[in-house]
Amino acid sequence: MFVSPMLLHKTDHPFDDDNYITELKLDGFRTIWAKFDNKVRIYTRHKNEITSKFPELVNLPIPDGVVLDGEIIVTDAQGKPDFEAVMERFMSKKSEHQISFSVFDVIYHNGKKITNLPLFERKVILEEIVPSDTPLLNKVKWIEGNAEQYFDLIQQHGLEGIVQKKAESKYQINKRSHDWLKVINYQYENVYISGLRKDDFGLLLSFEDGNFAGLMEFMSTQNRKEFYMQYKDFIIEENDKFIYIDPKLKAKVKYRNLTKKGLLRIPSFVEWAN
Repeated sequence: MFVSPMLLHKTDHPFDDDNYITELKLDGFRTIWAKFDNKVRIYTRHKNEITSKFPELVNLPIPDGVVLDGEIIVTDAQGKPDFEAVMERFMSKKSEHQISFSVFDVIYHNGKKITNLPLFERKVILEEIVPSDTPLLNKVKWIEGNAEQYFDLIQQHGLEGIVQKKAESKYQINKRSHDWLKVINYQYENVYISGLRKDDFGLLLSFEDGNFAGLMEFMSTQNRKEFYMQYKDFIIEENDKFIYIDPKLKAKVKYRNLTKKGLLRIPSFVEWAN
């Protein structure tokens, strides 16, 4: 049984409010786990069934009539979520990466939808469903308020971010709600634009030392117009897919982290740089 999950809005800064709970934002992929008639089905947030990809999650000690919302992650040697590793595991069952299903909400319990219950009551029910944590199945830890201090800690440890949720919030199926907010621990870098993709929008980036930095697809309409007004003066060559330009246009971008290949992960434009 698939349930389209509740989604989060972004906010730029954490805030302290005891009417909210604070959770660690896990760097994996959203997962809906359902068990009805003693048959388990596992889905991504986009309704793609992935049960066969994760056989270790089929026989979890969870009662019938339950739908859970969580994140499948893989942790690195320091215990930090490793997005590239979890995607490797997703793409191939031959991967030796050990997954963890970290649950943060329950949508159905005893065969009944409980989305109208406030979040803190659903958390109590989740404690009953998953009374003890294991490396394979565990609950996402949360605290009341204290988001600013918590965010400082995740910045110190280079983690992805935090989530702030209203403690009284209902579970809003298939909606993006301001009751749930994510604060991303972005990194920032000055880079040069070295080319553009010909079909879908995308700009090639290079670091200040000249090494390739990745492809940027997120840029406001106004900033795109500013780029298009300038880039033709710097064209040096092109092929079927890309137009290459002399790297003279400099921009400040934000990104999640560096990939294992040293590229910017999900870079987006912030402002033009001198």
